[in-house]
Amino acid sequence: MMPPVRILVAGTVAAVAFFGTHAAATPVRHALAFRISFPARAHQAPITGRVYVILTKEAQPDPRVQVLSPESSPPIFARDVTALRPGEEAVVAASAAGYPLRSIADLPTGDYYVEALASIYTPYLRADGHTIWAPPQWGPQAFSFEPGNLHSVVERVHIDHNTGGTIDLELNHVVGPNELGNLMGQQGYSTDTPWVKHVRLESAILTRFWGRPIYLGATILLPKGYAAHPRAHYPIFYRQGHFEQPVAGYFTTDKSTETPEAIAEGKKSGMGTGYEFYEAWTSAHFPRVLAVTFQHPCPFFDDSYAVNSANCGPYGDAIMHELIPYIETHFRVLREPRARVLAGGSTGGWESLALQIKHPTFFGGAWIFQPDEIDFHAFQQIDIYSDANAFYAPSPAWHAYVRPWDRTVTGQVLCTEEQLSRYEEVLGSHGRSGYQLDGWWAIFDPVGSDGYPEPLWNMRTGIINRSVAAYVRDHGYDLTAYLKARWREIGSDLTGKLHFFVGDMDNYYLNLAVYRMQVFLSGATRPRSDATFSYGRPLKGHGWIPMTWYDLVKQMAVQIRRNAPRGESDAQWNY
Repeated sequence: MMPPVRILVAGTVAAVAFFGTHAAATPVRHALAFRISFPARAHQAPITGRVYVILTKEAQPDPRVQVLSPESSPPIFARDVTALRPGEEAVVAASAAGYPLRSIADLPTGDYYVEALASIYTPYLRADGHTIWAPPQWGPQAFSFEPGNLHSVVERVHIDHNTGGTIDLELNHVVGPNELGNLMGQQGYSTDTPWVKHVRLESAILTRFWGRPIYLGATILLPKGYAAHPRAHYPIFYRQGHFEQPVAGYFTTDKSTETPEAIAEGKKSGMGTGYEFYEAWTSAHFPRVLAVTFQHPCPFFDDSYAVNSANCGPYGDAIMHELIPYIETHFRVLREPRARVLAGGSTGGWESLALQIKHPTFFGGAWIFQPDEIDFHAFQQIDIYSDANAFYAPSPAWHAYVRPWDRTVTGQVLCTEEQLSRYEEVLGSHGRSGYQLDGWWAIFDPVGSDGYPEPLWNMRTGIINRSVAAYVRDHGYDLTAYLKARWREIGSDLTGKLHFFVGDMDNYYLNLAVYRMQVFLSGATRPRSDATFSYGRPLKGHGWIPMTWYDLVKQMAVQIRRNAPRGESDAQWNY
């Protein structure tokens, strides 16, 4: 049964202007607004954060789900609130930021499903002297599913600007733990098993920077025979990526997960299913390694990119001096450079390369899949050093060439850089959207005068900030520039360690920067790089991987063995 439609009535006021006896009446548009409040039973303390109104044409999936991507987001409107107390009202009206419609006043007349949200921020008294408000640190940074945030019930309403009116929405529900994980089918990944262990520790380094407890974590997949061979020590595969990733390979002992859909997805990705990986992992001749998935979210994004940064703080130091030593002292690991290998895709691809080149003698190799921009001359399709605007490419005077954000593998643009920038501005002001551009600004960019990240480009106009572009290059975030400046010094420690994989139609144009990296590494002769590059052709998009998890670990094992001291036996770790 459909819920009843709420009809908005603003009263009977009308204004008609007559210009002669046959002039027509001009319809009057009345102001439409949403009044948002929350009861003390849902949240007792005042809220500083951001409130949202989402309007959809379908009740399912929940509007909170429908708003999670800029490509398909329904209308969403938002504004900041400061110290909003229980029972007080925050009004979201025509002046509120909106996407994809710019204003509530642009909503067409019709029936909608509406839901309100509140993202609750936390104060951070940072060591750099700035006090900022941002989302909690430990989480996926998905504002509509952040545990502890508030939302209303979904209601059906009728909107007519000729009558206008005010809609009252009460934030009477609290987002529970792991709602997003349950939605994505990641139930139970935080539970220890005989195969999987979890680590979470407070970082002293990051806590000092942020002025409140900040945590690092990891999920460890143990090799077959780990408990039965207490003297054995194993190589370690450090896997990179976003917060709350499933264990490496989606490892599962549950054969019931082998649904037709899972098998089809495993074939599509090329890496197989979680149960297939379990069967390989426990087979007689599979290399015995520990597979570790890092967890290091920043208050601005669900991943710190494993480097030090002005806005997120010294995450690189914390990972190298706290998290990795903790893992390597609490689990039986071969604590040797050749026995530490890295891999990751997209965000994880960028940080796998960054960790390898910034610590060339500590790690023994990196498998780098479709990395985020590793050369900022190809920041997707933008050259941040020479282009004036991120939204539009240089073009003849009578034309505007729009910059795309993403595409299908056949070239259909799904979202532009301008649309993405507007979307993130609605999700959060001052770089607090938790989405991709703001994530990059938090990692790569300097701190602004207000204590929040200084964006590389103006999120409303697209104008690129030249000083920020120089900053990101000079501080080592353009990884091609970093290698070029230091190749004579560190190149010999990287020879044969770098392996790149990307589709020729990467949905986010990330292949363009990999091409530029190849030009440099292939031309490096003093010393040689011996880097390998694999390109998926034709029409291979973001996520293309030319091997199963089984094949990936076997490749890593071959490189580890090749770099072993002469005469060393594999018996200590290959059971």
